[in-house]
Amino acid sequence: MVSGHTSGPSPADNGAGGHALTAEERADYERLRRTAGAHHRRLRTAGAAVLLVVTLLLAPAAVVAAWVQDTVTDTDRYVQTVAPLASEPAVQEAVTDKLTDRVVANVDVQAVTDALTKVLADAGAPPRVVAGADALTGPLRSAVRTVVHRNVQRVISSDVFEEVWVRANRQAHTAVLNMLTGDKQGVLVASGDAVELNLGAVVDDVRRRLVDQGFEKAAAIPDTDRTITLFRTEELGKAQDALRLLDIVGVWLPVLTVALAALAVGTAPGHRVMLLITGLGVGAMMVLLLVALAVVRRVYLNDVPPSTLPPDAAAAIFDTFVRFLRDSTRTLLVVSLIVALAAYLYGPGRAARWVRRSAGRWTTAGGRALGRAGLRTGGAGRWLDTHRKAVTGVTIGAGALALVLWNHPTITVVVLVLVLVVVVLTVEALLAAAAPGRDAAVPEP
Repeated sequence: MVSGHTSGPSPADNGAGGHALTAEERADYERLRRTAGAHHRRLRTAGAAVLLVVTLLLAPAAVVAAWVQDTVTDTDRYVQTVAPLASEPAVQEAVTDKLTDRVVANVDVQAVTDALTKVLADAGAPPRVVAGADALTGPLRSAVRTVVHRNVQRVISSDVFEEVWVRANRQAHTAVLNMLTGDKQGVLVASGDAVELNLGAVVDDVRRRLVDQGFEKAAAIPDTDRTITLFRTEELGKAQDALRLLDIVGVWLPVLTVALAALAVGTAPGHRVMLLITGLGVGAMMVLLLVALAVVRRVYLNDVPPSTLPPDAAAAIFDTFVRFLRDSTRTLLVVSLIVALAAYLYGPGRAARWVRRSAGRWTTAGGRALGRAGLRTGGAGRWLDTHRKAVTGVTIGAGALALVLWNHPTITVVVLVLVLVVVVLTVEALLAAAAPGRDAAVPEP
């Protein structure tokens, strides 16, 4: 009986005229096909390599750009960055010393001793006593400094200083940000090439106070001319352009880097191997970024004169200011290593096969134990068993999406998401293993 459907001859079986290929023609055809396949594979490998190199070069820049953009353009993030400095002992001591020096410098101790000398002389004190009064200058200055230092330190170490510090930094950052973005609502506003101080709030407060004190005509103070030009600069426009560029780069450079990494993995002939290489490469770049931060820290501390800022205070300021950059770099390092480990565990390596077999045996034994205990997963369990790869991919994808959507994830968050993903995968495997009629063989996930 002849079937109603027959497949057409392939090029390997027939020539252009429909006759069968000779052995030599077939060999030429197979050789050409292998050559074309190898050429296509080389092109994909070269393209993936280029994409990978660009990704690795952009990765540190993307992390730094995102941190700078986040710190410069977000007042809340900036305040969160600098707030701990108010309670840093080294910074408190440096501020206390600076304020004490300024206060003591305004106290004319020599005038006090000169007045004392004059009083003693006018009172007819012995010459030795009058001459000795001038020797009190040193001890008096030391006593004044001790008293001032103690009182300043009491204020700096109190909660009042922390509140003032946070409020001052918030107001200053908001004012500068409004100026650079062209917002006309702040205290500092930009108008052309001029930086102007908006005194509207001050004018309103003065007018209200005068009216409350009986100067009713003060209510007629006009609302015009409420700004004072502080200075003009041709660089203001460049600063505003730089902020706009930073806003764009800080948002889109990380997105571009992730997209290039995904293209590198998708373009490569061996997706898993490229994912492993990308994870290790990004991790290596994050290590280099941490090393670069350590070098910059050393250079910064060497360049700051101790007379300007004590070394421990300078170190505290640097470490506090870049701590979120360090945290982001370490978090990305952990994530990249997890990605590389996952790519390896899905490969043909001996250790990877052992891990998968061991996990399969444990989940199968656990599922059977649940079945004997009375748990019946029914069709749901069979569906999980049939679609194991798809369910695993969706679970891992959900974990990755959670990290992407998380606002400033930390290493703790990454570990928490990883644990949740492993727990969900384990539960899915147990439910699939408890399905009735499941093959007794242990599957390799």
